[in-house]
Amino acid sequence: MVQLTRKTTWLLAMMLVLLVQLGAMPQAQAANATNAGKLDAVLVVDVSNSMTTSDKHNISSEAMKMFVDMTSAQGNKIGVVSYTDKIEREKALIAANSPADKAQIKSFIDSLHKGAYTDIAVGVDEAVKILAAGHDPANYPMIVLLADGNNYLNTASSRTQQQSDNELQAAIKTAQANGFPIYTIGLNADGQLNKDSLKKIAADTQGKFFEASTADQLPSILSQIFADHLKLKVVPLTSMTANGQYQDVTIKIPNASVMEANVSIMSGNPVELKLYAPDGKEVSLASNNVQLSRSKAYSMLKIVSPVQGDWKLKVKGVTRDKIDISMVFNYDLQLAMEPIPVKSYSKGDTIAIKAALTENGQKVTSADVYKQMKATLLVTDTATKQVSELPLANTGSGFEGSYSVQDTHRYELKIKAEASSFYRETQPVIVDASTAAASGTQTPAKPAEPEKPFPWMLAIGCLVGAIVLIVAILYILAALKKANKGFIGQVAIEICDEDTGSKTPPQYKKLNTFKGKVKLHQLLQLAPELAETDKVTLVPGKNDTIIIFNRSACTIEKAGRVLDAAAGKELKKNDRIKIMLQNVNKSIYVDYIV
Repeated sequence: MVQLTRKTTWLLAMMLVLLVQLGAMPQAQAANATNAGKLDAVLVVDVSNSMTTSDKHNISSEAMKMFVDMTSAQGNKIGVVSYTDKIEREKALIAANSPADKAQIKSFIDSLHKGAYTDIAVGVDEAVKILAAGHDPANYPMIVLLADGNNYLNTASSRTQQQSDNELQAAIKTAQANGFPIYTIGLNADGQLNKDSLKKIAADTQGKFFEASTADQLPSILSQIFADHLKLKVVPLTSMTANGQYQDVTIKIPNASVMEANVSIMSGNPVELKLYAPDGKEVSLASNNVQLSRSKAYSMLKIVSPVQGDWKLKVKGVTRDKIDISMVFNYDLQLAMEPIPVKSYSKGDTIAIKAALTENGQKVTSADVYKQMKATLLVTDTATKQVSELPLANTGSGFEGSYSVQDTHRYELKIKAEASSFYRETQPVIVDASTAAASGTQTPAKPAEPEKPFPWMLAIGCLVGAIVLIVAILYILAALKKANKGFIGQVAIEICDEDTGSKTPPQYKKLNTFKGKVKLHQLLQLAPELAETDKVTLVPGKNDTIIIFNRSACTIEKAGRVLDAAAGKELKKNDRIKIMLQNVNKSIYVDYIV
């Protein structure tokens, strides 16, 4: 009889948990699909010297920070990548659930520095990897790329334009397969914008391309991207010239379904603000329901769960300063079409169309929500690609109308509903009136198979096989440990000061002088300020690999993804990791070279 160690027992327990999770997976995915308005966004910026002319005042950083502030108060994850012909700085997707979280991300954006050369494939590829590694299926994924679309490769390197193009296409294919739209923004201040390249990246991934002739347009463009991606609308409130006194701006909250009102104030100089609720009472700008963020290019006021009615914002700016104010609402509302019978249709058949707004899966019937809202049925003939628009009646608790089949074609039907600050679309449905469908020659739907019982005997057999496999693996690991195997190759170590962005020259440390294991702190010459790396250990692995164990408070990233190395992670030839320290604002880059 096999004696099970505590480690083996733990592994078996995890396998049982995995079986339970696999059985429950469809329900879990369905539940996650209802998480409306939350984002997993990676912001990618070209920081090569070629961008200096296009962005003299570093407005790209201000725009990215504004985007961070505009995301909802909780539930979002944001990553950042800056690149030249290599990744200069990166931050994996991290939760932005508080003003402190957002301040950390904005501080990282402020720390980005320029560098030589450009390889757009490097930035796009890394962004796709970061998003694929950390994307929550409940959130909307997106990538925002700020670049001029041009490549300036280092002629001293072996990198060719063809290699860059191939890497870019591979990254785009991965984005397509995962449903990651890439929104591209091209700065064209110097007339050197490669518009075609950025347009193609956006078109191939179902994103959108935006062009800015001046960097000052970036905050407005990012507002549009944010709104477009979440099917929202940017509402211009006012454009004023400051007179040195408080000037009134009305913020209309149309109904109680508004989750957040994001009010952006663009000005050349800081402004003073006061906010009053519909009942006339002044509201603190530092309360649980109101968040105020400031930067040198903008102020962002976020009102969480605002009550319905007319709010008053008082704005005091520097005399003769131009101030532009706009707003984006975030709604927890979806638009759903009542099911259309699945059958073969004929030319002239009339189909009843109904739709309603939903909130948390429940139909919304409040007339205040539907007030001033219009709905339209969009019909696309899949043969001719012609789109017809038919207005629907607003009943006060939904939308109704009908559609008469025009020809013996297949049609895609969907509904859009919009108001001044709101936009939603239903999922499309297909109505088939083609000749094949009418004659009954279309492929019949496969009858649903009866639900099969869970294959417990197979699962038990798998568990027994897993037990044998695990015991064998543990035996091999024990044998390797007894052999006291030595290391192969060396590591290159760079230490980066996160406050300045400066890096030390690479230090090459040969590993073959160590047996069994070595602590990272030893390789760092036992520097006192880096003492926390004493709990980061390297041991030899199989096939010329090394295993890294992290039992410190440091965070380890590989290709922008956080590694849980508590139980060990394998590093192969040319792998690069980043170790972020906690006690000092420094990071350590380690390259494994065989």
